[in-house]
Amino acid sequence: MFTGIIECLGKVIAINQENNNTHFTVEAPFVSELKVDQSIAHNGVCLTVTSLTEKSYTVTAIHETLLKTNLGGLTLGDSINLERCMLLNGRLDGHIVQGHVDQTAVCTSITNQNGSWLITFEHIHTANCITVEKGSITVNGVSLTVVNSKPGEFSVAIIPYTYSHTSFQFLKVGDSVNLEFDIIGKYVAKLAQLQLLTN
Repeated sequence: MFTGIIECLGKVIAINQENNNTHFTVEAPFVSELKVDQSIAHNGVCLTVTSLTEKSYTVTAIHETLLKTNLGGLTLGDSINLERCMLLNGRLDGHIVQGHVDQTAVCTSITNQNGSWLITFEHIHTANCITVEKGSITVNGVSLTVVNSKPGEFSVAIIPYTYSHTSFQFLKVGDSVNLEFDIIGKYVAKLAQLQLLTN
C-alpha cells in the first residue's frame, strides 16, 4: 500500500532481459534502508526488491507489467519516481494507492501557468477508469487532484515542489505515463455495473 507521495527520484543504471522478464537496477538514496522482499512503487508500479548492493537495488517486471505500464520504455539513465510502502503509524498524506497500474495515458499538453503547470492527459475511457473533478488520480506514482475531468481526458495542476521533486520536470508532450485510478471510485463503478445487470 502506498500514498502517492514520492520520496525521491531513482536512476535506472542497468536493464537486463531474462526470457519475458526485465530486471531493472536502480540507484536511490534510501538503498541502505532496504531489504530483499520489500515493495517499492516505481512510477506507480509496485515491484519487489530482489537483490541489493551498497548503492543500488534490483527489481523484476514480468511481461504483463511491461505491457500494461510505461516501464518497458525505460532506458539507461532515466529518472523514475520512487515511494516505499507506507507505514501504518504514519500519515496518509496523499490517498490510498495500491501500486497496481490500470492503464497508461499520453501527455497531450503542458502549460506553464507562471508558478505552476497545467498538464493534460488522454486515456482509454472505460466504466472503471473514470475521473471526477477534485477527485484523486495517481500519475506515475504521484497522488494528484483532477481538474477539467472529461471522458478519456483530465488535467492536473503541478506545484513547483512536486515539479522539481518528481519526474514531471522531464515530462514532454507525447510521453506515456502510468495511471492508477482511485480505488474507491473503481469499487463504486463496479457496484453500479452490477446493479444495472441485476435490474
